[in-house]
Amino acid sequence: MKFCTFSAGGQTRFGLIPEDGLYIDLQEAVKVADDAESPSIQYLAGISSLRQWLELGDPAFRMGERILEIFRDDRELLSGALFAGSDIRLMAPVRNPEKIMAIGLNYRDHAEEQNVPLPDHPRMFAKFPSAVIGPEEPIRLPRSSEKVDPEAELCIVILKGGKHLSLKQAKESAGFMIGNDVSARDLQFSDKQWVRGKSCDSFAPCGPYIATLDEVGDPHDLQIELRRNGEVKQSSSTSNLIFNCWELIQFISRTTTLSPGDIIFTGTPAGVGVFRDPPEFLEPGDVVEVEIEKLGTLRNSVIRD
Repeated sequence: MKFCTFSAGGQTRFGLIPEDGLYIDLQEAVKVADDAESPSIQYLAGISSLRQWLELGDPAFRMGERILEIFRDDRELLSGALFAGSDIRLMAPVRNPEKIMAIGLNYRDHAEEQNVPLPDHPRMFAKFPSAVIGPEEPIRLPRSSEKVDPEAELCIVILKGGKHLSLKQAKESAGFMIGNDVSARDLQFSDKQWVRGKSCDSFAPCGPYIATLDEVGDPHDLQIELRRNGEVKQSSSTSNLIFNCWELIQFISRTTTLSPGDIIFTGTPAGVGVFRDPPEFLEPGDVVEVEIEKLGTLRNSVIRD
């Protein structure tokens, strides 16, 4: 399945992407899908976001499968819930995550460009949820920084939470989307820790959708690329991850209960601006695109706050 959040007709909606260019509003679709063999419509009482939908657990996933079956068999039944891409604006899939966790120095080629040894365990930090923006929303350069740097990242979205997760549970819990770990390097390095420089408003672009594991295949064999104004700045593969997605989920869940909608930024490959010669940083008017195989493209412009 592919989950998304979008705006249409003046309303914020959450739903599924059954095929390219079509979007299903889950709140409308469930009115058709509800029958004796699927969860009752009562499950949607008070549900207004994708995060709340995910918190429903297995009943919500069964309902999603039922809606996709109806789409395949007789999409006319869903006509009141179907939207064309030209009629919607995609937003961050999870607009209000409980937690955003991130991993530093998790690509072999990124460690090599810094000439530092590979870490022996994941280096974790946090980003504030208030940093989340969606596709086409502007990255805002803060007045207090002149050295803002984008980072292409594969993000894990927790679909089913828990603590002390096994390998099997880790695989069952993960969805995937594109993220951009925007970083104010001057703040990051002057603070001697990463949270403030990584958590400025708009510093967590996410989207355009969340894909389940069956859509992605092997998440550790995906091409990942960042372009600034059309010029490739990062180009690598998730095969270069030092700690893979399942290891990261297990590592974090040893100490922190993971909740549906939580986001894990898994690290960035080589090519970030701060380590270029000369260094390169974002400027107003820039356009940043992050593309990951099977997950689409996340595009954001840049303005001064």
